[in-house]
Amino acid sequence: MPAGETETRTDAPAEVSATPAVTVIVVSYNTRALTLAALRSLLAETDMAAVEVIVVDNASADGSADAIAAEFPALKLLALAENIGFARANNLAAKTARGTYLLLLNPDTVVLERAVDRLIAFAGAHPQARIWGGRTLFADRTLNPASCWGRMTPWSLFCLASGLRALFPHSAVLDPEGMPDWKRDSVRHVDIVSGCFLLIERALWEELGGFDSGYFMYGEDADLCLRGKRLGAAPLICPDAAIVHYGGASEPVRADKMIRLLKARVTLMKDHWPSRLRPLGLLLFRLFPLPRMAGYRLAAAIRNKPSDRSQFETWQSIWRARREWLAGYDRSERR
Repeated sequence: MPAGETETRTDAPAEVSATPAVTVIVVSYNTRALTLAALRSLLAETDMAAVEVIVVDNASADGSADAIAAEFPALKLLALAENIGFARANNLAAKTARGTYLLLLNPDTVVLERAVDRLIAFAGAHPQARIWGGRTLFADRTLNPASCWGRMTPWSLFCLASGLRALFPHSAVLDPEGMPDWKRDSVRHVDIVSGCFLLIERALWEELGGFDSGYFMYGEDADLCLRGKRLGAAPLICPDAAIVHYGGASEPVRADKMIRLLKARVTLMKDHWPSRLRPLGLLLFRLFPLPRMAGYRLAAAIRNKPSDRSQFETWQSIWRARREWLAGYDRSERR
């Protein structure tokens, strides 16, 4: 199959059924075991009578597409010949979706206790929000707060770049994006719902043109929600709809991942901050690696731990790549 072409596999009946309430979109990439587990939990914990599921496999090399097709022949599978990124893969699936709502669900998740049904019912009871999210947990069922975020501001970026947020991790004042004082256990409007478990009106999705596919990885959900808010959406969290999300656990910083995250955040700043504030934002981003480099270098000298030395070298690599991530995403990549 030529690069870029899509193979669609489904054993669903050719006759189109009534419009489903929701189309669940799962995008996988080399996550075979996790994706299969996510789909099993989705089918086990969801009333599938009014649910359509579309799985997009981004040219995985681990046999994901074949395994999904074998275990779930009735689901619609778009097996891609190249990795087109998270944003474009969701946009591709959404073009064929028939649901009144679209639910974006990460492959590294486990649906718990009718979470999808609860989120759909919650959306019906709060239609003015137009974008909804739930509660995410780690594997041990402790809170994973990354289901939602506050928007990035000059203050939040200063706290992040200066290291104040890391020094006082439980301060809502110093971490307004993370909202650490809120356990996601109450109904609350937020700026950003994470794309790991995001429900949106299909009509709003289409009005927004879906994800900005210039965000190849990271930042596309924040951009979508912020654009949605400009059109009157008021993203809302349902505490009773809970899933396990394995992503987001604490782990040593990796240079490649941090470079992608910084590139996405710089692009978000350029897209959503007034032009007068962007030079300040770029300055704060430029300073971001320096206190971390200094901290790990000092720690390595005092404690003589290989992990400290390794993290210093990681942040040094990130600093050296600053021209790449300070440029943000290439606007020509947007389509």
